[in-house]
Amino acid sequence: TDFYGFSRHFTITLLKLCISGLKNLQNFYSNYNFFNNKEIFPKLQKLLSSDYFRFYKVNLNNPCPFWTDHSQCGLKYCAVKPCTEGEVPEGLKSSSYKYSEAASQDIEECEKAEKLGAVDGSLSDETRQALQEWKKHDDESDRFCMLDDEDSPKSQYVDLLLNPERFTGYKGPEAWRIWNSIYEENCFKPYSVKRPLNPLASNSGDLFLIKGQGFYRWLEGLCVEKRAFFRLVSGLHASINTHLSARYLLDENWFEMKWGHNVSEFQQRFDEELTEGEGPKRLRNLYFLYLIELRALAKILPYFERPAFHLYTGQRTQDNENKKLLLELLHVAKSFPLHFDETALFAGNKKEAMKLKEDFKMTFKNISRIMDCVECFKCRLWGKLQTQGLGTALKILFSERQIEAMPNTSNTNPSFQLSRQEIVSLFNAFGRISTSVRELENFRSLLSNLKQ
Repeated sequence: TDFYGFSRHFTITLLKLCISGLKNLQNFYSNYNFFNNKEIFPKLQKLLSSDYFRFYKVNLNNPCPFWTDHSQCGLKYCAVKPCTEGEVPEGLKSSSYKYSEAASQDIEECEKAEKLGAVDGSLSDETRQALQEWKKHDDESDRFCMLDDEDSPKSQYVDLLLNPERFTGYKGPEAWRIWNSIYEENCFKPYSVKRPLNPLASNSGDLFLIKGQGFYRWLEGLCVEKRAFFRLVSGLHASINTHLSARYLLDENWFEMKWGHNVSEFQQRFDEELTEGEGPKRLRNLYFLYLIELRALAKILPYFERPAFHLYTGQRTQDNENKKLLLELLHVAKSFPLHFDETALFAGNKKEAMKLKEDFKMTFKNISRIMDCVECFKCRLWGKLQTQGLGTALKILFSERQIEAMPNTSNTNPSFQLSRQEIVSLFNAFGRISTSVRELENFRSLLSNLKQ
């Protein structure tokens, strides 16, 4: 297998696809489109409309850790409307570790026993504090992204359905700076290879960007894992651009706002000729990201199948129905016949693989911190959610032993855990990618109609 984790024949076909246009790309991925659009997308959208998944607690007021420009987007569509106290279901307001009904009822005594004060009352305050710090470090060591402190007074619940991801007008140098910081400093790219500040500018005069192929030449010298990392970031970028092109403000007057598909915006970012060959590669990376997160959903099935786990909001009937729907979705994900094989990553020499995995993890954590530098709050919200979701997917993929070792009994806490914030971001992030794949079909139809 190659670095995608697929068969060699499949990989050769993918590489040939790099130089083909949007039409050939869509033809090749027709099976993936059908699986997503018919099997995954309907169930996923229904699940994401439930209270457990629509309310996301986030801190949108973290300062940017990388530069001191504290300007904020003044456009009205950049604003995020947080929830009032009465809009959030009571079951979601409990402590962050109580993400299930079982956690707040069935295993309450077990949780008490885990608290350091209940283990040994003779521990000094200093020792207890040290042990708590160690436990916090252990929890964070498996993560690929930074999570907001849900107990912070600055963290607020946001209804994702009332704050949809769409084009806000946030663009230009401020937006380009975010992505250039990611690509230039956090994608293992050599400093000799330059990405233009304006990604929509013509690249024909750049030594490294000849007809869209030179820029990717530097990837050939990287190891499998670093190439995969770049393609994940590129896929996320492509997915976000697809959303913004699909929910574009087409018209506005005193009475209504018209949101819809902006075909020219989509072409600017993905058309083979307009992007000098880069567009199809970006879309191929979007599918790569889709397969990575789909694989994570298939692998996490045993975690959610445990009787002790509930999507707890305090509404018992609805919670039970949502868990049933969740398991149906995960079983569909598991049934996919061409799953990514993550064992192709971080293989070989154990010491080198461990070092590479840590570099991979720290670099992605850095990208999640960059999201606090996004000046548009709506974009910051969805940027944080989608990077956290991808980080959670990576955590799942590389925690196979912990997931397989999970106990089946409800009175034993598994060593592998997901916080509610991780769960919500995981499924909503995949929901965004699933939507992107579906929108590609819509854009293909629109482009086809324009040519007639």
